[in-house]
Amino acid sequence: MVKSDNKYDAIVIGGGPAGLAEAYALKAASKNVAVIENYQWGGTCPNRGCDPKKMLLSGVQARDRIEQLQGKGFSDIPWVNWTELETFKETYTSKIPAGSRNGIVSAGITAIDGEPKFISTDQVEVNGEVYQADNFVIATGQRPSRLNITGKENLLTSTDFMNLKSMPKKIIFIGAGYIAFELATIASATGAEVHIVHHNDRPLKEFDASYVDELVKQLQYRGINFHFNVDTKSIENNTKGYTLKADDFSLDSDLIVGATGRIPNVEELALDRANVKFDNKGIQTNDHLQTTNPKIYAIGDVLDKVAPKLTPVAGFEASYVASVINGSQSHGIVYPAIPTLVYGGPELAKVGISTVEAKKDPDNYRVVDQDLTKWFTYYRTSEHVAKAKVVFDNDDQIVGATILSNEADEVINYLTIAINKKMKHDKIANTIFSYPTPASDLEYLL
Repeated sequence: MVKSDNKYDAIVIGGGPAGLAEAYALKAASKNVAVIENYQWGGTCPNRGCDPKKMLLSGVQARDRIEQLQGKGFSDIPWVNWTELETFKETYTSKIPAGSRNGIVSAGITAIDGEPKFISTDQVEVNGEVYQADNFVIATGQRPSRLNITGKENLLTSTDFMNLKSMPKKIIFIGAGYIAFELATIASATGAEVHIVHHNDRPLKEFDASYVDELVKQLQYRGINFHFNVDTKSIENNTKGYTLKADDFSLDSDLIVGATGRIPNVEELALDRANVKFDNKGIQTNDHLQTTNPKIYAIGDVLDKVAPKLTPVAGFEASYVASVINGSQSHGIVYPAIPTLVYGGPELAKVGISTVEAKKDPDNYRVVDQDLTKWFTYYRTSEHVAKAKVVFDNDDQIVGATILSNEADEVINYLTIAINKKMKHDKIANTIFSYPTPASDLEYLL
């Protein structure tokens, strides 16, 4: 028998950005809502993901500006003091769990701490208590995956890296996705010897290959070492640290970080009891983000989906599901153009139709490739490289872009607006932006 106090209009499983956004949206619609969190309130992004990573990158970016202006106003290039930067990061992350939990409680949302398991299609059990809801929203996110190799227990995760109290003299990252590129960029700025080991010769597969090659070149310029076509077989302890071993390859290091992707947090939920289907890519949903149990929805990184697994996308999905549950939305979810970004040195960003897609369909798309390095925006800070590839359709409407520069995060957002608002050159040209800025360059890009 379920206690009357344990019955809700909606229960959200997961207290990260997606789950919290869902809970607030449902509460705003006067729903009786509870949120269950089994680990750390606030979730990956603010505790151990994008937010603290961006704080660590702030030190990298400051050093890069000085390096670019060496001999142009600066002589010495300082290394980033990891201990001080990490302490600065902690001033933010240390407040997140309590602040996130207290926030929903203050809003009148019930916070439940513990490991939830479904016991039926509309009930979960947490700490021996049974809770029932008309609807559930699963927002449990992902966690770092671990290579299934000998010595895998010796591998650190990205979370471990974020919490290092001192940076080793030598560090290896296994994998060549955006996490490895970003963490390697941070580590190299502290003066550490950094190596990236990857099982094939094609890193960042979702990005334009020529721009990825240029990014690799720039990271090599920073001192980062790449080892492609190395399939790691084992991690062994040695007298000074660890040894990464592969066929005809061996590399010693103080620490080794596995950055080989992320996997959905689904195994502990007993989803089979709730008739919810999932696989190793995540929970399966329809275009209303309903699972195979129509009373249960899933949002955020735990989803098996084509859309990028990013915090703002999770928030978008949370808002959509709230409107479905509230009865104000009957159409399937439609995603806008979504930018994705690698915070390397420089940054690599893309949005919309990729250059690969465009080149496969030359009758409908054209790609304009521009070297921006000598443009004033980049010349004034002496950037090593700045490039842009913009994709247009037959109506000269921008439909995609890839940017490589220190300002890629800012520029890609402008281009995302242009794509989603279907803005053509005349609308950009007739807009007066502050000058000289990346925004004032837009009329020459579009």
